[in-house]
This record gives sequence, C-alpha cells and structure tokens, in this order.
Amino acid sequence: MRQLRSKIISNIKISGNYHKLIFKENRIANIIQPGQFLMLKVTESKEILLRRPFSVHRARGKNIEIIYEVVGRGTEALAHRSKGEYLDIIGPLGNGFSYQPSHACRQAGAVSYQQPLLIAGGMGIAPLLFLAEKLISRKLKAESRKPIILIGARTRKEILCESEFKKLGFEVKVSTDDGSKGYKGKVTELLKTILREPRTENQTPTIYACGPRPMLKEIARLSRKYKIPAQLSLEEHLACGIGACLGCVVKTRTENPVCPAGRRVPRTEYKRVCKDGPVFDAQDLVC
Repeated sequence: MRQLRSKIISNIKISGNYHKLIFKENRIANIIQPGQFLMLKVTESKEILLRRPFSVHRARGKNIEIIYEVVGRGTEALAHRSKGEYLDIIGPLGNGFSYQPSHACRQAGAVSYQQPLLIAGGMGIAPLLFLAEKLISRKLKAESRKPIILIGARTRKEILCESEFKKLGFEVKVSTDDGSKGYKGKVTELLKTILREPRTENQTPTIYACGPRPMLKEIARLSRKYKIPAQLSLEEHLACGIGACLGCVVKTRTENPVCPAGRRVPRTEYKRVCKDGPVFDAQDLVC
C-alpha cells in the first residue's frame, strides 16, 4: 500500500452517467491484481473529506483505468476532474481474485480448472475485465469450454464492456430487468440456465462474480447446490479502506475446531471487506 499523486490522462463520459478515468501510475500498475481497489481523494476541496473506493478496471503499461457511475457528491466531483490534474491515491488495497488452478479447484470437488464463468451485476463489471485479461493470458486446456461472461443490468443502456469481452474471446450473455436486451430478468436466472447444461466431469466451471449483495447471495447458494467453486467480490461502503474503522465487516464461516468432547462446533467470525476481501470464497460467507 502506498500513497501517491498520479496524473490524469483522461476522464470521459462513456455512456449515460458512466465515466472512465485513466491516470498514469507506473509505480503500482505492474503489481495490482484483479479485484483489488484504490482509495481516491475525489477533490482537493475540504467539503468532501472521505476518500472513495474504486475497483481497478484495467492496468495496462504505465496506466491504470477505473470506471464509475455518477451517483452522489463524491463521484460527481470526480467527474469534474480534468486531464493534467493530479489525483491523491492510496493503494493497491485488499485481496483480489485468485485465478491459479490450485485455488480454483480447491472448493466443491472441482476436478480441474476449465471454464471461467464471470458474472457482473451493474457496476460489478468494473473489476471483471481486468480479471478476464489475466485469465485469457493463461492457456486454458484444449478440452475446456469457451469462457463466459454474464452481464446483468436494469436496461440495455447500462450494459458496459460487451465489445471488450467479445474481443477477448468470451461468450457474452446479457440480461436486463426490462427485457430491452438479451434475457429478460435477473442475471442469476440466466446463470441457472447455464448451470443446468450438461457437462463432463472435467469441465467444471469456476465462478467469479461482482455485484449487489442479493445477486451474490443467490450465486453463493447456487454454487453450493451445483458444487461449483465461486469467488465473490463484495460491494460495500468503505470509509477508511485499510481495516481501521471496522465499518465494513461481514460474517464468515471458519474451520470447525474439535472441542474437548471430540465434536466439531460450528464457528463464525466477522471479517473486514476492505482488508480481508473484497473477494471471498462463496463457501466461507454466511449469507
């Protein structure tokens, strides 16, 4: 973790209230991992004191990209920052996605790492493109299925990054609440249709998801039902971003210790999303 001042390369509107911010930061661009985040001081004004957390959307060369939606005073202030200005940044923070075969196969009895299945709900798309690029840079087994990205949004106007995923070779499936594009309904309903498809034993998919809590809760349930490993990136309001304020804790399961009577007693504990996450194994979360 470092505190840095980084020069803005561009800060443009890409669709509706969605913006893309690119800034130069060669000191950490090569060490950031998918799923990690940055705490940005959105303005030099003292009217907004708390930093805002943003997932890393891409890290290419010496530049880092984030995408964000203008929803309040903080993001509105950020949208007014201009090319050539400097950002005050703390990061990289948190624990990101693990995309090594040994971890992907750890849970749910998966035989081998085969098919990445990415799921984005709304702005949950932000960290998944970076992850997709890392996954594609690794050679999947020849018999593996084509990687899939499921993108869910309220309307077709809020679907982001569809073309970018297609260029990477992903099969893109879209769902919208109003049916204006793709499947009409929640992205978790679309996921169910994918999981019901027949597959061989060595074609177990691995789920990587980011989005609102109800979506992640349902994905965790489905991952247990179908015995599929899943990593979930939680979207929480973060005040400090470094684990000091304890304002972002979630309940998790821990390994069951053996009590003196020889019985295993279920245990839970609270973990900090900013410090211990934001990515958690679905099997560890108490939803």
